[in-house]
Amino acid sequence: MHLKSLSITNFRKFQNENNTVYFVASGTRRIENAEQSNDNNIASATTLIVGKNNSGKTTITKALEKLIDDGNKVLGNDFNFLYLNRLLDKYSILELEELPILSFKLVVCISKDDLVTNVDDFISLGSATSDELTELEISVKYHIKEVELFKTKVSKLVEKKYPIKLAFKKFLELIDKTDFKIKYYGLDGKKAKNSKFKISNLIEMKLISANKNLHATNLSSVFNRIIKNRYESESASSDLETLVADIDNINEKITAGISATHNGLVNDVLKKVESSDHLEVELSSDLTFDKLMNNLIKHEYSEFGLSIPENQFGLGYTNLMNIIGEIIEYVEKYPLDGVQSKINLICIEEPETFMHPQMQESFIKFIDDAVKHLLEASVNKKINSQLIITTHSSHILNSKIHSSNSFDNINYIALEKGKSSIVRLDDIAVSGDEVFDDEGEESESDYHKRKSNELKFLKKHIKFKVSELFFADAVIFVEGITEDTLLNYYIDQNDALNKYYISICNINGAHGLVYLPLIKLLKIPTLIITDLDIQRSPDEKKALSQVTCVKDKKTTNTTIHKFNSKNESIKDIVGYFTEGNLRGVFQKDQVEGYYATSFEEAFILQNYDNDILNKVLSKTKPEIYKDIVGKVALNQDRSQLKVNSFKLQKKLSGSKSDFANNLLYEFIVRDEGEELPVLPQYIQAGLFWLGFKVAESLSVGESQ
Repeated sequence: MHLKSLSITNFRKFQNENNTVYFVASGTRRIENAEQSNDNNIASATTLIVGKNNSGKTTITKALEKLIDDGNKVLGNDFNFLYLNRLLDKYSILELEELPILSFKLVVCISKDDLVTNVDDFISLGSATSDELTELEISVKYHIKEVELFKTKVSKLVEKKYPIKLAFKKFLELIDKTDFKIKYYGLDGKKAKNSKFKISNLIEMKLISANKNLHATNLSSVFNRIIKNRYESESASSDLETLVADIDNINEKITAGISATHNGLVNDVLKKVESSDHLEVELSSDLTFDKLMNNLIKHEYSEFGLSIPENQFGLGYTNLMNIIGEIIEYVEKYPLDGVQSKINLICIEEPETFMHPQMQESFIKFIDDAVKHLLEASVNKKINSQLIITTHSSHILNSKIHSSNSFDNINYIALEKGKSSIVRLDDIAVSGDEVFDDEGEESESDYHKRKSNELKFLKKHIKFKVSELFFADAVIFVEGITEDTLLNYYIDQNDALNKYYISICNINGAHGLVYLPLIKLLKIPTLIITDLDIQRSPDEKKALSQVTCVKDKKTTNTTIHKFNSKNESIKDIVGYFTEGNLRGVFQKDQVEGYYATSFEEAFILQNYDNDILNKVLSKTKPEIYKDIVGKVALNQDRSQLKVNSFKLQKKLSGSKSDFANNLLYEFIVRDEGEELPVLPQYIQAGLFWLGFKVAESLSVGESQ
């Protein structure tokens, strides 16, 4: 039995689209060979929920908590504000028919061996997904209890013509005071007949929240509770009786010692003040099982043979041990009679808190095995456990992809105009869902081999290069070291972009196309800066000829091919390419009468008379520079740089790193008033689009 999915409608960050999170089934593991197969019933593949701060990760755990709690209380802050704002607009013109409703849908898979009752309303005859599993679809809605009373109060509110912000605040307060009722609905949309059904009878959840307030006794208190639970379990009843008897003996001995030594002295003093008939004290020991257990454990670490107290250990290890201790306590307390009748969700929020990157990667890599070992060690407790982790750590995401060799079981949350949007990642979606084109140049077997290789490349490359793009406000793909080195500096000088987190990813040519399906899924504004890559004849290459006309020229750039209907002819390129959240720019226009074939050439053409550029060229390629502009400083002709831009670009091909670093150095140390070289026009256009797009994506738009 396991939770397959949860859909969240109008609750906090979510509205009514892209609002379903998917969970991996317990016992699921990517099998690389038969020897790795196992029949254990725990979630050996963790469900990962990934997103930036404030994207809606906590909303998912809060939704689960609300459903399992079964309470009717609903507050204004529980609703999506864009949704409420749209309703208030309707109410302001006295359209009162649509009422605020919170809605959730759970899909649960059960087997014939699961001890589940009261679920007949949620099963249809055709719902079996296999010989072993049947799906339950459970819709949960929070309705207003007194509809007419609510409408009356809303009418009175809008009649007062409050300013917009105050009216919304009053509307939230009105919802806070409104009573709601829970209704359950089955597959056919009809209200469930069984009044005894509750989500809490089907699902339990252990939430380990992001712990940002660890203190010196955190671990001791956790392990104190574990020891206490073990003593109080049925299997340890005889041990508990023995311990209580020992406590009674200790109390008796301590009381006797105190009474003999101290009672007489204290009472003799009291007699001098008050008659013993009126006042007399009796001192005794009051050690109890609870007091002993609450202060029993002193948690220490072993380091170099020494016992180190927990308040001297790092917060990262303390947080790790706190998470493990919480899971152990949860399993230890779990009743034997509930192991087959419920789904058990273990949710860990942001485990990366206080952990260094390597510890984060190890955590996600081995937490499955740790939970598996714990459950195997718990005799007779075959718990239907699913492990869910929310994170904004690129290191945890990296490790998840790398250790499982898959994008499966990752839910990415994008924030679009104030609403959360869940993207279900898996290998098929990330590799692109286009079908084989039997009219293309490659065979079907070559096509499938290429797609397989591209997926392998993406999984490896994303680990070592660009995992941070998942948490960026925008992404820029570049093809060379010069762009990679300089763009961060220019963005830092750009008032429209420097307030955003922009991830710059250096990836060469055709390999960048592998990222396109993923970029489209993530919906992050993405700029591709690529090169025109003008095809030259052998003679043109040898002569280092400048290009003044592209009428009969072709481009060898595969990215431009893809977005130009696979057409190689430059004259047929209508302009920069745009597709949804993605825009590609390149050297499509002449600069100083010439077409550039690369960033370096375009940069030289754009800034041929700039002092900093000339200083760097003379430093990076002194002989070539003098050969072009002249050897005598007073007689140098900088205009020769634009006439020889392609020649310079070719000569710089083996020194791009030096060229880029020399430019960056001169940018940083330049004198006040010294003019900074400008970016080529095509990149300026791309950055302008990116600034507009990222501002649009992060702004709060209208509710749909």
